[in-house]
Amino acid sequence: MDLSTRKAKRKLSRRTFLKKAALTAAGIIALPPTAYGYARYAERRWLEVNKVTLSLPRLPQGMDGIRIVQFSDVHLGFHYDTDELFRLAETINGLQPDIICFTGDLVDYEIGKDGVRYAEALANMKAALGKFSVLGNHDYFNESAEVAGLLTEGGFRMLRNDLAAVQHGGSTMWIAGVEDMWMGKPDVKEATRLAKPKDFVMLLAHCPDFADVAVDHQVDLQLSGHTHGGQVRIPLLGHVVTPKYGKKYVIGGYTIGDHKLQLYVNRGIGVSQHPIRFLCRPELTVLTLRQA
Repeated sequence: MDLSTRKAKRKLSRRTFLKKAALTAAGIIALPPTAYGYARYAERRWLEVNKVTLSLPRLPQGMDGIRIVQFSDVHLGFHYDTDELFRLAETINGLQPDIICFTGDLVDYEIGKDGVRYAEALANMKAALGKFSVLGNHDYFNESAEVAGLLTEGGFRMLRNDLAAVQHGGSTMWIAGVEDMWMGKPDVKEATRLAKPKDFVMLLAHCPDFADVAVDHQVDLQLSGHTHGGQVRIPLLGHVVTPKYGKKYVIGGYTIGDHKLQLYVNRGIGVSQHPIRFLCRPELTVLTLRQA
């Protein structure tokens, strides 16, 4: 991507985010003062560990019972700092994951001066079978290669239209990852190029609406973030607003294409635009994969 194209995309993205911010602000204004105080100072720091079991027909026998911890949308630099990232690493390690998956938006707009410590905190996250990541749209705003390098330094395998084999219990599964749907050029065909028809493939894609593309390819499970679950949810109405490419699939689990593809959308760790969460706590997801 040349400099002029990158700048144009950056301007378009920021303009879209301003529109999103205005809509979210309208939802915030509707909250009573006590509810706003809770959303601003309590809920956004109240991490929920959400345990989900998924039954997957094509999961290899040796992978039955494998535990994946997914986290997403940290947005470092916007009301989320290095010390919090270190504490997040401790929480993740306490869940004893076999695999850790990060589904994008490590930073809000730039790495800044704390990049070395960010990498240290990421390196503190431990998983027996590996750590894997993709980029989110915010990670492209100031040189995506630098954010990718930071994650790599932290021990994560970066999947930019690429895939990696994971072996366990005499079985193999593939973890694939695509570029961001908004700011990158995702290519699921390239990302799954080594998988054979009988193979199980889990795809990391920052934007959940990419599932409508993935369903036409060899993908059994997609993990995404991006939406923050709406960040502000109103009783009986649900989310106030979600970003582009996070309109159709917003929160939690979905089954797509006559049960061909399962999708899980994580609510994210951090916040964007406004430092609040309401009825939409930050989430760590523990996914236990079971053979159907």
